[in-house]
Amino acid sequence: MRVIAGTARRLPLKAPQGMDVRPTTDRIKETLFNILQSDVGGSVFVDLFSGSGGIGIEALSRGAKKAYFVEHDKRAAGFIRENLAFTRLAERAVVLQQDVFSALYRIGEEADLIFMDPPYGQGLEKQVMERLREADFVTADTRIIIETSLDTDFSWLEKSGFLLLREKRYKTNRHMFVRRA
Repeated sequence: MRVIAGTARRLPLKAPQGMDVRPTTDRIKETLFNILQSDVGGSVFVDLFSGSGGIGIEALSRGAKKAYFVEHDKRAAGFIRENLAFTRLAERAVVLQQDVFSALYRIGEEADLIFMDPPYGQGLEKQVMERLREADFVTADTRIIIETSLDTDFSWLEKSGFLLLREKRYKTNRHMFVRRA
């Protein structure tokens, strides 16, 4: 796993081993940031369920003004801090080592982009989106990107007050691009 582009281009990132963390592959990460390229520079980026921090670090490397990393696992949060120090991006980052639902109350500025990659099959997407609907840092312009399995049900999305802007499917998963209705 590495940083694809920007100031930290080609630098390798460390990630914990095991099935608890599923780092987004370089190919999918590159596709994601090609879609987001014009929105990342100068943005406030929120990376929920950060794992090793690869997505948020990619955003910082490509010019995000600030990134919040939310990761409950102590070991994974340690990897995020280590990766931020190694890429020299730590001064623009806030690492919140706590569960996502508690961390949502600690984000103190409006977010431009929110990325979430929750554990699959636990229904966390819907729970987090319900909280984001009411969050002060989420505006009508905030774009939320959900990385999820292909079979995750999103029939509830519009009833929950969100619009699906775009869906990008890959072999084993997909990105859902949404915003408040």
